[in-house]
Amino acid sequence: MNRQAQTVILFLTGGALLHAGFTDLYLRYVKAGLRPLLIGAGIVLIAAAVATVWYERRARRQDDEQHTHDEQHTHHEEHTHHEPRVSWLLVLPLLALVLVAPPAAGSYTAMRTGAALQQQPWGYPTLPADGPLRLSVADYAGRAVYDKGRALAGRPLKVTGFLAFDDSGTPYLVRMALNCCAADAQPVKIALTGELPAVLQPDTWIEVTGTYTPKRTKDPLNGTAVPYLHVTTTKPVKAPQDPYDEAWNG
Repeated sequence: MNRQAQTVILFLTGGALLHAGFTDLYLRYVKAGLRPLLIGAGIVLIAAAVATVWYERRARRQDDEQHTHDEQHTHHEEHTHHEPRVSWLLVLPLLALVLVAPPAAGSYTAMRTGAALQQQPWGYPTLPADGPLRLSVADYAGRAVYDKGRALAGRPLKVTGFLAFDDSGTPYLVRMALNCCAADAQPVKIALTGELPAVLQPDTWIEVTGTYTPKRTKDPLNGTAVPYLHVTTTKPVKAPQDPYDEAWNG
C-alpha cells in the first residue's frame, strides 16, 4: 500500500471512530463505558493522518530542491507504476461502518449461546419498599438464582427484554450482555410462564409485569441456571437506545 492510501485510510478510520463515538452507533459495537477510548482512538488516527501528510509534503519539497524536473518526473512515473490500486478497496469496509449500522445480536444468537449470569456479588442493593420493581434482566436473573428471590417474593416486577424461543417453544425474555464488545455478547435469559399472548414473535421487545417464582431450569448448552418469571401482563415496547444490558458487570 502506498503512503497516500495509508493516509486516506488512517483519516477515514479515525473519522469513522469519531462518528460512532459521538453518535449512538458505537453501542452496536462496544459497551457504553468504552466511548471515551473510542473517541480518543479516532483523534489519534486523524492526527497520525495529518502528520503523515505534513511529512510527505516536507519530503517532497526537499526532493524538489535536490533533483531536476526530468529526474523527478521519471521517479514519479516509476513509483506510481508499481502501486497496487487494489489497496483502495480497504476503504469499502470503512464506508460500510459509517453508512450501515449492524443489527444488535438477537434471538438467533441468544438461543445458540449458553446463558450467562453475573458473578455472584457480596450483596445486593436495597430495593424500594413500595410500588412495582423495575429490574433489568440481569438483575432479576442474579437475584432469583443467587439470592433465592428473597427481596422479590410477593412484589410486582417489571422487566424489559426481547423474546426468544427454544426448540420446544418455551419463551424467554433476553438481554444480551457485553464484557467488552459485541463480539463477546452473551445472553442473559429468563424463562416465562403464566399469562402470555397467544401470538408471540421472536425479537419482539416487550415489557413484562409479573411475580417471582422459585421455578428454574438449566440451559442445555452450558448448564447455567435460568430462572422463571410468572407473567401477569405484557406490552410491546420500542427497542432501547442501548440494546445491551446496562446492568452487566462481566
